[in-house]
Amino acid sequence: MAKHVHRVGIHEAKTHLSRLLRDVENGAEVVLERGGRPIARIIPAMEPVSPADSYGMFAGQFTTADDFDGDSEQLADLFGVSR
Repeated sequence: MAKHVHRVGIHEAKTHLSRLLRDVENGAEVVLERGGRPIARIIPAMEPVSPADSYGMFAGQFTTADDFDGDSEQLADLFGVSR
């Protein structure tokens, strides 16, 4: 689904700030313009995520090869590491 973008001038933004913020809360993006040129965006704020909240959040969603951290001549050559 495409995000709805409101393009508004500074005067309109000051006059209708509450409505624009409500629109942002509902997923819209607001682009503030001066003289028809975009100068700023108002987007929904992300909730801060603490490391404790994110620990293990991708557990079981992907796998790595058994030799993931093994020696690789090709990588050694790419990075100029002598073996």
